[in-house]
Amino acid sequence: MKQLLLDFLRVTQEAALAAAPWVGRGRKHEADAAATAAMRETLRHLPLDGIVVIGEGELDEAPMLQIGERVGTGQGPGLDIAVDPLEGTNLVAGGLANATAVIAAAPRGSLLHAPDIYMEKLAVGRQAAGAIDLGLPIVENMRRAAAALGKRIADMTVMIQARERHRESIEEIQRTGARVKLFDDGDVTYTIAPAFEGTGVDMFYGVGGAPEGVIAAVALKCLGGEMQARLLPANDAEYARCVGMGLADPRRRLSMRELVASDDCLFAATGVTSGLLLEGVKQEQAFAAATHSLLAYGGSGTLHFIRSVHPRAKAG
Repeated sequence: MKQLLLDFLRVTQEAALAAAPWVGRGRKHEADAAATAAMRETLRHLPLDGIVVIGEGELDEAPMLQIGERVGTGQGPGLDIAVDPLEGTNLVAGGLANATAVIAAAPRGSLLHAPDIYMEKLAVGRQAAGAIDLGLPIVENMRRAAAALGKRIADMTVMIQARERHRESIEEIQRTGARVKLFDDGDVTYTIAPAFEGTGVDMFYGVGGAPEGVIAAVALKCLGGEMQARLLPANDAEYARCVGMGLADPRRRLSMRELVASDDCLFAATGVTSGLLLEGVKQEQAFAAATHSLLAYGGSGTLHFIRSVHPRAKAG
């Protein structure tokens, strides 16, 4: 797996470069299609036998990078692949911050197979790993994390998505005197924010997409953090889909080990627009573009921030 780190970095770089021309143009579907096509083509040449377990949709329900699709040359390690070629399509369309291209991978059978439904998520960084319990109220989890971090609960900052479904949780958090940091789109970036000291975020909580939750869990595993989750099937059909993907009890709490069963995992992300963790794609000169990426490997716990310049052929 470690030998593939730079290959996976190239996958997210190519997706980000393909999406960048669409920033601010109001055409999210075109941006997503460009990023997905670039990611798929780059994956096709990698020396691995990959199966997409988190992708653009169920097999035969999306044009590219579907759940169940095989990627790579077929020669090399058997891997579970989780992708979001353009996390934050609305962000790109509106020229807003924090759009990224992301990918995660682990040995075959290591990643939770989750359908595109809602998931409740609770995440912390390395210092508070082991202190949280999704079965407890959010305020009790804040107390536990604060103790692990050596803080007062009033000094905690919790990242949570600005959605009506979170109104009660937001009010509970603020009644403790703690701060809430709201965001709109970009689940992966904000879920992993507690693992980075410079963000000023101590905890993430909220209900969002399950696919993004699995990708974020891989990143947190690589960074020494922790996420606990619970799938929230909204009806019998969604419940049956979960069961069909191997989850006997879809509504039970999922531990970090159940989300990502191996430490031999990797996570790569490249910024499309500048944001909390990464700079966006920038035009360096007439025929070159610069990317800013992060690359993490669970086997070592090492995190790399990488700035790359990509020359482009001159027209004509």
